[in-house]
Amino acid sequence: MELNRRSLLAAIGAGAASAALGGCGTGTSTAGSADGPAEGEITLLTPIYEGADGKTLLEEEILGGFRKKHPKVKVSVDYTTYAQLNEKITTGLAGGLLPDVLMMGVGWIPPFAAKKAIAELPEKLASAHDYEKRVLEPSRYDGRLYALPVVLDTRIVVYRKDHFAAAGVRRTPGNWAELRAVAKQLTRDGHLGFDPFSIDLRQCWETFLFANGGRLFSADGRKVLFDNARGVEALQFFKDLVKDGSSDYAKKTDLGAPSNIQTGKASMMMSTSALWNQLKDTNPELIEDDKVGAFILANRKPAMLQGGTLVSQSASSKHPAAARALVEHLATPESILGAAKQRGSVPGLKDLNDTSYVKENKFVDLSLQSMGDACSEGGTAAWMEIREKIKPTLEPAIVGGQSAKDAIAELGRLAESAIGRM
Repeated sequence: MELNRRSLLAAIGAGAASAALGGCGTGTSTAGSADGPAEGEITLLTPIYEGADGKTLLEEEILGGFRKKHPKVKVSVDYTTYAQLNEKITTGLAGGLLPDVLMMGVGWIPPFAAKKAIAELPEKLASAHDYEKRVLEPSRYDGRLYALPVVLDTRIVVYRKDHFAAAGVRRTPGNWAELRAVAKQLTRDGHLGFDPFSIDLRQCWETFLFANGGRLFSADGRKVLFDNARGVEALQFFKDLVKDGSSDYAKKTDLGAPSNIQTGKASMMMSTSALWNQLKDTNPELIEDDKVGAFILANRKPAMLQGGTLVSQSASSKHPAAARALVEHLATPESILGAAKQRGSVPGLKDLNDTSYVKENKFVDLSLQSMGDACSEGGTAAWMEIREKIKPTLEPAIVGGQSAKDAIAELGRLAESAIGRM
């Protein structure tokens, strides 16, 4: 019988996951489960290392180095996308066939650690390399380490320096009032002053929430904190930009398509460090002529959303020593730098701050200099359910007539309900 997403989540919530884990393999969720020799056949599930270049990087370079260290381990790779990753993990968890090593997003660790799907890692791994302090926080649940960071994907504001100069704008906005005023000043002839919508709406609103001094959840993940004035003001700001004509939700660009910054259709936009690679490939003149810059969004405080990809060990692996060895290898400086270069992402290791890659990618360099302002999404074991409701719940307030207050209140009720079922 085909399992749909809703039935899978319901089954897991009812405890099917625990039963599946109990009958699969010899691993446990404790930090001491990986004793013994690293050997056997294991599977890696990954949403990154995309395309032919990514596959070559992973299978020939990164896993090639792993095979030299661990010749008795055979690694099979299961490639997926972030759009399909949650469903793939959920299906494997419900069926008791979870991959040995899983790569997943920031915010994902508490939900899967709470379900005992992933194994606790030894605390000593947190100091195996010189991690940026902020980077390890999303790898923990209930104070324990369950994952290691591979690459970060930050959310920053990219702008056209030439547009600013032509309009007589001499400095980047330091708060929302200035941002709105500058966006108005730069808007003309169908040209947008600011495009916040070409990144995922969930992550866009979260970045503005954090910059407004707001938080998603309490420290224990049991209380919703975004359903107050901070969250409403963040959503209302989008409505105000649209009302001004400075932003247009319908003119957002799709992932991989030429961005509004590249085409000159917008003077500012929310983006990631990966845009630098895209500019180098398709519009190198914008870099060579110093026409693009970036800054950190700020209102009550500066805030940079820190997303990214983490690597974890399945609690049900039949070869936990081999799985642990691969987790550690994927989080070495060499592996991280390769993945960061390929994606245009931010390496979360201080060891790599002085590499030519970091110094050449100005968006990566800015992100690393701003790690003190980094904020992560998630923070509750109910996150996987809540995250999927944010965009469809907030979107009607931007493209329709719903008020920001009502949309945030509805999202708050949905989140409280999800947390209540945990």
